[in-house]
Amino acid sequence: MKILIVDDSRFHQNFVVKILNKYLPEGELLLANNGMEGFEMFEKERPAFVLTDLLMPERNGQDLLRLIKACDSNASVIVVSADIQKSTREEVKQLGALAFFNKPLTNETASELIALIKETSHA
Repeated sequence: MKILIVDDSRFHQNFVVKILNKYLPEGELLLANNGMEGFEMFEKERPAFVLTDLLMPERNGQDLLRLIKACDSNASVIVVSADIQKSTREEVKQLGALAFFNKPLTNETASELIALIKETSHA
């Protein structure tokens, strides 16, 4: 299963990679540093899941989500962001995000993220 991680923070990319490698060793992890790279990677690789930040250069997460959903309305996009505004959460849900997790991920939220990926991939 391919999982695309789109985040301009190398630290957060590495953290998510470490978690996914531990709990989803079968996953093929792809990395992109901004929304534009993320969309190009999405089009090329068609991953099962996209984990994206919102605040990034070149294209933000909302733009990326719009582009992905226009390309594939069934795409599974999970937002992981430090933006905690209720309006932002509502916006990404309306755009079709599968879920929204606050950054930084804690052990509890990381477990919820893994469970969501496992549950959704078997649906």
